[in-house]
Amino acid sequence: MADVSNGTFEFSVSQGEPTRVLPAEETEKGLYYLSNLDQNIAVIVRTIYFFKSESKGNEDAVEVVKNGLSKILVYHYPFAGRLTISSEGKLIVDCTGEGAVFVEAEANCGLEEMGDIKKPDPVTLGKLVYETPGAQNLLEIPPLVIQVTKFKCGGFSIGMSMNHCMLDGIGAMEFMNGWGEVARGLPLKIPPFLDRSILKARNPPLIEFSHHEFDEIEEISNTAKLYEEEEMLYKSFLFDPDKLGQLKEKAMEDGVLSKCTTFQVLAGFIWRARCQALNLLPGQQTKLLFAVDGRQRFTPPLPEGYAGNGIVLTNSIVTAGELLEKPLSFAVGLIQQAIKLATDSYMRSAIDYFEATRARPSLAGTVLLTTWSKLSFYTIDFGWGEPISSGPVALPEKPVILFLPQQKDTKSISLLLGLPASAMNIFEELMQI
Repeated sequence: MADVSNGTFEFSVSQGEPTRVLPAEETEKGLYYLSNLDQNIAVIVRTIYFFKSESKGNEDAVEVVKNGLSKILVYHYPFAGRLTISSEGKLIVDCTGEGAVFVEAEANCGLEEMGDIKKPDPVTLGKLVYETPGAQNLLEIPPLVIQVTKFKCGGFSIGMSMNHCMLDGIGAMEFMNGWGEVARGLPLKIPPFLDRSILKARNPPLIEFSHHEFDEIEEISNTAKLYEEEEMLYKSFLFDPDKLGQLKEKAMEDGVLSKCTTFQVLAGFIWRARCQALNLLPGQQTKLLFAVDGRQRFTPPLPEGYAGNGIVLTNSIVTAGELLEKPLSFAVGLIQQAIKLATDSYMRSAIDYFEATRARPSLAGTVLLTTWSKLSFYTIDFGWGEPISSGPVALPEKPVILFLPQQKDTKSISLLLGLPASAMNIFEELMQI
């Protein structure tokens, strides 16, 4: 029983014993290869999806979701296995068929009593995702853990804990949409393409580019002290089309750029504001790290339904002084160069770099941008219509900044980040454009 105080109201969730959902049919057994792009992001991502229908309650929600899971695991059978270490010392899936972990739960309230369910909140929303007790490392956490929580109002939530090494955001949305389709008795629109060996490293590895995403940046601004001494505040900021339009005008007013996208201008604006809010020394190097979807950038492009990580990290490094002294167009220009960098040869070089060095991207002195604003959260349907809300439970790391879609069919973007209290106060002021 988990109690969370929400003002005077005590939110509690009663969890049942975890069970295992097996694939509905016999599936392949044995070791399943994970590519080097999968190896780099083996972190647990917790997401939550809330459903509520005017026309039907949640009486059979658990059964429908569970049966759908059993069916989708036939296609995505690696999720029914367990992670282990290969003879090469890399992550690999042992397809044992032992199933995904599944937990039924009940909340002591209706959804409307929970407050703002759109805002990530590890304390409250964390109760809606099952955590594997006593797990000492990633290998002891099943790659897929599901909790279905019923609310007193007739709504329910699906809390998902998934290892990022299994799927990237696009793959995860295809998985969720497919799960909804089979739960409703429909054929799968996009069957998963499971062969990740198409992204194997070359033999011998061929490193043709500098991979600064792995660079360790020396911290000279003493921001670690701020993080230790002050409370971390998490806030979200809404950028509607008007605000985004103003930013684009500002970025292009000096004539340096001929065009820029919403992502590029928002990334540049946020990167500068975060440096300013943390009061970085002019000589402090700062690295912007973000994922580029490589699906169409590889030659040939990755097949439709590629179930794995098709993203590659690209980066830009500059001193805080130069970033802040120069106009917004400079920051946006750096981001455009970083995106251009992500060609087929660069991405294959990154795969080979990991093969040769086993290096992990360093997050020292880094801002890591994660874009969920283009993911198809709103098309998931288990028979209760699209989610009334969906998104992450929490931010995975301190330097992560998340771009989230605000609502279906709007061009607005919600920005979510955490900063030490004093830095957040400055950041908030900088957002008043």
